[in-house]
Formats: sequence, structure tokens, C-alpha cells
Amino acid sequence: MVTIVDYGSGNLRSVQKAFERIGSSAVISDDPEAVARAERLVLPGVGAFADAMRELESRGLVEPILGHIAADRPFFGICMGLQLLFSNGHEGGPVAGLGVLPGEVIRFDLPTGYKVPHMGWNTVSWRADAGPGSLVANDDYFYFVHAYVARPTDPTVIAATTDYGGPFCSAVRRGRLFATQFHPEKSQAVGMRLLRAFLT
Repeated sequence: MVTIVDYGSGNLRSVQKAFERIGSSAVISDDPEAVARAERLVLPGVGAFADAMRELESRGLVEPILGHIAADRPFFGICMGLQLLFSNGHEGGPVAGLGVLPGEVIRFDLPTGYKVPHMGWNTVSWRADAGPGSLVANDDYFYFVHAYVARPTDPTVIAATTDYGGPFCSAVRRGRLFATQFHPEKSQAVGMRLLRAFLT
């Protein structure tokens, strides 16, 4: 069973439907007790970092999420769900994040000619030990839409990079924690392969 954390983000149903397409039951919940009991937890999200943290805190979801990760139970962060793992974010901030991974989330600083947000299809280059990412092909295309990027302090947590005016961190992995800056639920067949890998 997959539990998808509801903190008011707009893409919850699309994530749920993606898991249902690959044969997994998935529930959406903002109940801290349900999140604490989750077998596999997914933290999706779109929007602003500061707003997302405020919603997680107001709904009492921070502690159960941190407890799930600390217990090394399977966790998948998507887009904002990756960014929130870091120490702080500068969108609507600076504001403290969940603090699971040291580092910060900053706005793209790109060469002339590159648009922000980074939106559309781009390739992902996986490291050898990338958790679920190890089970999809290197340089497959995934769908991105974001204006901010994570800058991990510890480079060993970077599971994948993508080039957009220079390389940036597009996935992280530590133990059974895995998160992507791109949207697997919007990435067609290759995205479904990645979600299946998370379930194995």
C-alpha cells in the first residue's frame, strides 16, 4: 500500500492514478496517524517551498514524515517533495525545510537564453547506485517543471543529474529514501517503470 501525503498540493490525484495504472493501491491522506503507519510514503508537490512547509506544519505532518524516513521505510519525493527534504529553501524564504538532507534549494541561475522555469522533457543521467533509478535506462527523458533546484551539501546523495544550462541535481537517494525533481507521473512509460521500481 502506498500512502500519498496530502498537504494541499494540486497534483495528488495524478500521482494516485499513476500508481493505480501499475497495479498498486494508493491512498491520499492528511491524517498524521495514517502517514505514521504508512508502509510506503510518497510526498509529491507543486507550488512554493514556504507555503508547502507551512501546510505540512499546520497539518501535523512533519513529525510522521520524519519518523518514516528515520525508520528507513520506503519514501519517494516528487518535485517539491524532493526540495522539502533539504535544510532550507529560498522560494518565499529563506525558510527551514524538513532538514533530512543538508543543503539548500535556490532559484536557477542560468546563462542567457535559458528560460525559467525549466519546463518540458529532459534527459536524466543516473549514478550506478541510484536505488529505483538503477532500474531505468540512463538518459531516458522525464518531464520537468520547476524554477528552483536543490544544492546538496553531501554529493554522495545525488542519484542523478540533468543538464539545463549546466548540470543540476535531479534525483537524490539515501538508504530507502528516493526523490526526483521531475514528475514520473507525467513521464509516460518511463515514469511508470520508475514507480514500479519503487514498489520492488
